Amino acid sequence: MASIEEVRAGINLANEKAEESLGALQQAHLSLEQAQGLLMRATEGSGQADAPEATGLLAQAIGSITEVQQAVSAAIQAADGVAARL
Repeated sequence: MASIEEVRAGINLANEKAEESLGALQQAHLSLEQAQGLLMRATEGSGQADAPEATGLLAQAIGSITEVQQAVSAAIQAADGVAARL
């Protein structure tokens, strides 16, 4: 069985990796927002029926990333709680 310090070190490493993912998720969020804005401007007034669908799907993807960010943050907090109780 691992020592308490080894467990804490493992939790800290896991949290570092999770924090890295938050940065990547934030970048993806910003990129998708930019893509959505560009698509909206490019298709404005085009009359293409699937243009709003495409921008809506990007909005859905943005919302999904937000949910993932929240889940990762909650996981980090939970892991911190585990480490604190050791």
